[in-house]
Amino acid sequence: MNTNFVCYYRVSTTQQGVSGLGLDAQQESVRNHIGAVQGTIVAEFTEVESGKVNERPILNQAIEMCRVTGATLLVAKLDRLSRNLHFITTLQQSKVNFVAVDNPHATPFLIHILVAVAEYERTMISARTKAALESAKRRGTKLGNPRFNESLGRARELRRIQSHQRLGELVVVVRELQRSGCHRLKDLANGLNARGFKTARGSRFTPTQVHRILRFAQ
Repeated sequence: MNTNFVCYYRVSTTQQGVSGLGLDAQQESVRNHIGAVQGTIVAEFTEVESGKVNERPILNQAIEMCRVTGATLLVAKLDRLSRNLHFITTLQQSKVNFVAVDNPHATPFLIHILVAVAEYERTMISARTKAALESAKRRGTKLGNPRFNESLGRARELRRIQSHQRLGELVVVVRELQRSGCHRLKDLANGLNARGFKTARGSRFTPTQVHRILRFAQ
């Protein structure tokens, strides 16, 4: 049994990402599981995104890290990946092993059932939320965030933290490439690009950007 894990955490809002609401519980659950199987954490990824959004750049990086290191993707709960059945099917077809702590022995068939139920639940929650907002508008309730500026500052701080986190994760991949015989900046950039990694702006890596990654590692 593979006991090397890449841990993936997801929170649904920026406020949760900054405050740790929900994140601490996921981390505790994941680390308890790793302790129980005497496993090792290879890397940890945290994403702030709604569960109904399937475009997950941080999750994609976690999956690629699993491919590079041969580790298993580990999440606290199955719905931390997605409540979308098609998304789970795509993940399974990627051939990357993954484990959800709340269902560590779940078969692919059972996972499909659980995600289908969760997808239905998400649809119902969305409908109830929409109805509640429309009702509030009719009553004249003022909607929106009264602490917008404070939230904006927290969002910027979260982006800074995520940037440093991502650099640390890229360092792991670059070191792996170096151990495999890649030493020139151009070769390292090609290695990152071949593995599907993108820059923060969604572009391909260049030797200059790899140099910055190595400077961060010093």
